[in-house]
Amino acid sequence: MTSSPQNPEPHGHDHGHVHSHGPAAPVSQHLRKVIAAVLIPFATAVLVGLAVLWPGGTPGHERSGVGFDRQTEQGKVVSLERVDCKDVNAAQVPPTGDTSTPEGREAVESQRGDCGKATVEVVTGQDKGRTFVEIVQPDAPRQLKQGQGVIVAYAPDAPRDLQYSVTDVDRDFPIALLAGIFALVVVAVGRMRGVMALIALAASFAVLTMFILPAILQGSNPLVVAIVGASAIMLIALYLCHGVNARTSVAVLGTLISLLLIGLLGSLFIGWASLSGNTDDNTGLIKGLYPEIDMSGLLLAGVIIGSLGVLDDVTVTQTSAVWELHQADPSMGPRALYRSAIRIGRDHIASVVNTLVLAYAGAALPLLLLFSIAQSSVGTVATSELVAEEIVRTLIGSIGLVASVPVTTALAALVVSADRPQERPDGTAAAAPGRGGRGRRRKR
Repeated sequence: MTSSPQNPEPHGHDHGHVHSHGPAAPVSQHLRKVIAAVLIPFATAVLVGLAVLWPGGTPGHERSGVGFDRQTEQGKVVSLERVDCKDVNAAQVPPTGDTSTPEGREAVESQRGDCGKATVEVVTGQDKGRTFVEIVQPDAPRQLKQGQGVIVAYAPDAPRDLQYSVTDVDRDFPIALLAGIFALVVVAVGRMRGVMALIALAASFAVLTMFILPAILQGSNPLVVAIVGASAIMLIALYLCHGVNARTSVAVLGTLISLLLIGLLGSLFIGWASLSGNTDDNTGLIKGLYPEIDMSGLLLAGVIIGSLGVLDDVTVTQTSAVWELHQADPSMGPRALYRSAIRIGRDHIASVVNTLVLAYAGAALPLLLLFSIAQSSVGTVATSELVAEEIVRTLIGSIGLVASVPVTTALAALVVSADRPQERPDGTAAAAPGRGGRGRRRKR
């Protein structure tokens, strides 16, 4: 407006001024002390846990040569020619000529048509420059192209001609390009918040790879490691992205309470349902290499860490809703704030739970197709360990998400309502911090 320092605005306009400075947050020293009294011991406990459980690196082991536990190098397809599959003996037909079995029929089919004969050069490691031949059948899911980068596995104990084989293709460039586009979009839209979100993402990944995974491999209790690691990720991500203030602190408290609930429910039902956590080749390989790992504890740790990302979203949204409602109408009490904010939370619950269930269903889609092919009953599928793990994971995570809405909303309503504006010497209420202060100063 046109008001100036010499002509201050009437008191009747003070309410408009309330919303015109910085992010809303309680300013009373008492509330800050109460929140700090809860969060400082918690943060200290997390730091102590990190120090005590810090693994100091992934423990070494003798490679088994199975699955992911193989020595790999980079390779490149230097030439590719088409040859008759019979000439390169792409598959062995049973000596009896029996084609009544699926294996026999598959062997006969694989000798029909043209196969790819790729010459692959090893471009890293001690055998750099060495070449070998890889035969690719016409119906193979992965076809090779000349000039293509590949990942090759090295088996030192095999005969020289069979020591190297192609296990995958090199996807470094498309993945790196996609990651770069993602970072640019986040920064372009989120600006400084986007930058902080990327830093928090990098920190979360560092905690996961430098602490959680090595500590579990060292034999530490997976549940304890997951709780400490998830708490560290939560503190770093929330405070980096949303600032060190009361609003973020309430979101941290709501997230912590929900994580504890998920941990308790997970521990109860994973044990009650007798879920071993060892259900496929990968978990079997982990158990074989590191027999001391508690696989059911590892399953529970995965539930906790998997739920954390969505929990952060829900708790921050709810605290922001409460703060904005209070800022719009400072006269609202805690009960009115809770009722208004919980309506927002119910919409959030419906979308988030559906998202979580579909995410797990999408990941398990090939498995569900196998059960469908086998014409298994719904009850048999649901109670088999492979599917039961996903059901328990989904339901426990969803319960924690749903519970986080009323818990966080109630905490936020109590905290923001407990704050009272301090009085000026003339007896009028001092302005609480609000939004848009810089725009107001520009108008002056």
